Amino acid sequence: MSGDFLLPREGSLEDPIRVAVIVSGGGSGLAALLQYQATPRTHRTALVLSDKADAGGLQHGIDAGLPSLGIPLPTKTGAKERRVAHEQLINAALEEHNIELVVLSGYMRILTPWFVSRWKGRLVNIHPSLLPDFPGAHAHRDVLAAGVDVTGCTVHLVDEGVDSGPILAQIQVDVHEGDDESALQERVKRVEHVLYPKTLDILCSGQISL
Repeated sequence: MSGDFLLPREGSLEDPIRVAVIVSGGGSGLAALLQYQATPRTHRTALVLSDKADAGGLQHGIDAGLPSLGIPLPTKTGAKERRVAHEQLINAALEEHNIELVVLSGYMRILTPWFVSRWKGRLVNIHPSLLPDFPGAHAHRDVLAAGVDVTGCTVHLVDEGVDSGPILAQIQVDVHEGDDESALQERVKRVEHVLYPKTLDILCSGQISL
C-alpha cells in the first residue's frame, strides 16, 4: 500500500467526520447510510452531490435537510476538459462545505488523477464484487458469465486505477442457480447497505492504518 494515502482524522460522536456522498442514481445506499447515521456516529453526512440534476438520490438528501446539489458535466468541447471542469466544480462544493471524507455510492463516473490526488485516502467506494476479481462497471454480468459460486462486495479506498485501491472490508454473497443480473444485484445491494456504514465507522474512528 502506498504511503501517499492521507487518511481522515479520528472522528468522535461529539465531532464526527463531515462526509459528502456522491451518487448517480436512486441513492439506496445513501438512504441506508442516512438511516444508520440517525444514531450518532463518528461520521455525519453534510452534503449530497450527483452528476445528474435529476438523480433520484438527491431527494434522500433533501428529505434529510441536507445541501443536495446536482452538478452536471459542463458544456465543453473536449471530453478530458469536460471531466476536469466537472471535477473542479465538485471539488469547489466539497471545500465550500468543509468536507473531510468523500463517499462514492453508486457513482458511475471514473475520477481523474487530478481529483483523486486531492482526496486520496479520504475517498471511499463500494464495489459489487470481491475485488480484485470482476472490477469495472459490469461486475454482476461478469460474475454470472464466469459461473462462480460466490461473489460479494468490497469497500476500498480509491486510487488512480479502476477499483484498484486498498481494500478496507469485504463480505461474501452466494450466487444462486438461476440468478440474473437483477436478482444478484438486489441481494448484493442488501449486504452493501450493511457493510458500507460499518466500514465507515472503522475508518472514521481511526482504526485503519495503511
